[in-house]
Amino acid sequence: MRIEQLRQRLRDHGAKPCHEQRVLRAWLQARALDSGARRQRPEDYLPLNVRNILPVIGADLQALARLHSEHAGEDGSARLLVELADGQTVESVLLPRDGLCVSTQVGCAVGCVFCMTARDGLRRQLGSAEIVAQVVLARRRRTVRKVVFMGMGEPAHNLDNVLEAIELLGTAGAIGHKNLVFSSVGDRRVFRVFERLSPASVKPALALSLHTTDAELRARLLPRAPRIDPAELVELGERYARATGYPIQYQWTLLEGVNDSDAEMAGIVKLLTGKYAMMNFIPYNTVEGLDFKRPASARAAALAGQLQQRGIVVRLRDTVGQGIDGACGQLRARRQGADTR
Repeated sequence: MRIEQLRQRLRDHGAKPCHEQRVLRAWLQARALDSGARRQRPEDYLPLNVRNILPVIGADLQALARLHSEHAGEDGSARLLVELADGQTVESVLLPRDGLCVSTQVGCAVGCVFCMTARDGLRRQLGSAEIVAQVVLARRRRTVRKVVFMGMGEPAHNLDNVLEAIELLGTAGAIGHKNLVFSSVGDRRVFRVFERLSPASVKPALALSLHTTDAELRARLLPRAPRIDPAELVELGERYARATGYPIQYQWTLLEGVNDSDAEMAGIVKLLTGKYAMMNFIPYNTVEGLDFKRPASARAAALAGQLQQRGIVVRLRDTVGQGIDGACGQLRARRQGADTR
């Protein structure tokens, strides 16, 4: 289901724009229609035909995303395995400090060699309502004030649905625009579309997966990502950062012996000096069956320190879910294995 289809169903039963917004806002904020400050009953402001169809629409919305299992981490995070209406599953992650990571596809076509999700390839796109439903499901469990589109899938490959979800979350969902973070491996189409967004549109912050400053190594790590030189990717990101006033978040999964060399650190300094950007170092979340390793904590901290001393804003991220084998795609893979057995 897409958000526009949901709106059309309401219109077909006589809903006006103000009625649509009331229904969507209540859904997005995971509350009853009569729970606002004014405590108005639905019969006081919704047409009869709209009220009559609400139980059916409510059941359809409930079926979009159901909790299959929850796996709590010691850091306050929780990985959610979410079952969709057709039985497919995706993963969402409740993050510390009121954040949520959502999926945009079942599987992924980029094929990052260090990622569990890549093993299955792309199964299908998520509709915009399915993306938003992950936020609703999370809000039934705790407060969500920030949504990052960094779960299963490449948002650039499902751009229409993701932007539709972002627009709703930034309006009826009451989430600040800079707290909606669109993550991509780097696709020129994203920058072209974002540059054409109207002044009234919700403009998300942008996170770009860099992982290396070496174009040839990047092509090996992200074999089916668009071929784009890291320097060009940073220049495109810088243009968007200056236009929106949001720094670009560059993502760098630290892989021992692959992209944790002093030469790579020098490359980062060369690329990001003077840029409106921050570097997020994410120590690799170990995946059984893959040969990549997580650098020692001391080594990761030393690399972050090198960059800070040379003027680069860097954050060494905790890898959410490390203690529960929760790297993106692992919960889904375990569920599929259990179903097969």
